[in-house]
Amino acid sequence: MSDRDDVEALLRERLHRADQEIEVPAGLWARIKESGTVPAPAAPVTSTSRAPRVTPTTPVTTGATGAPVPAGGSVALGPSRRRAYAVVLSVAATVAAVALGAWWLLRPAGTGPPPAAAVRSVPIAVYNSESACRHLRSLECALRLAKDPYVPYSEPGNFVGRVWHGDVLSAHCVVTDGRLIRDEAGVTSTRWYLVTARKGMTGWLPGVRTRNTQEIPVCSPGEGRPSGGT
Repeated sequence: MSDRDDVEALLRERLHRADQEIEVPAGLWARIKESGTVPAPAAPVTSTSRAPRVTPTTPVTTGATGAPVPAGGSVALGPSRRRAYAVVLSVAATVAAVALGAWWLLRPAGTGPPPAAAVRSVPIAVYNSESACRHLRSLECALRLAKDPYVPYSEPGNFVGRVWHGDVLSAHCVVTDGRLIRDEAGVTSTRWYLVTARKGMTGWLPGVRTRNTQEIPVCSPGEGRPSGGT
């Protein structure tokens, strides 16, 4: 399971829990109405006659206790009104969180960062320039994979395993400045391919032991001087 799937599963669980915990307290709307936050309906107009002219006076408001409050003054909220506001804000915040989580889950997949590209390998075939060995899988006709392309190829310790003509290997990268190798036909090359055989054996194949025609990326410095084969 990817990191995105783990995050989505955790968010779904939390959203489901939050949805179950949302509960409007009993008597909430009655307390809000009693505190004066719900306006009373306007009185119906029953007469179409022109209202008498009234001399404007300074508006007077009343507080929660009914006492007059000077114009421009403020009214302190009572305990019941503060509790009602707190509950309303809490419910609104929870609903907003649920909506945000739902958007995150349902957003198009293309809006996120692109996934990391997989390591690409190129298939190459082993080539033996000796025609007599192309149909034999004997020790005499085997070609070796090296541990290090910068160490003499014939050195006893520079050995990972054996491959034969026609074997298909996965080439990961190439170095162009390895040891110069000459095959039986006189072909020379300093190119070495970092390859993996079907059984998981990884090592370096000399460029003269294949007839590759595909582009293969150059190895990074860490890949170009390995500590040993597998």
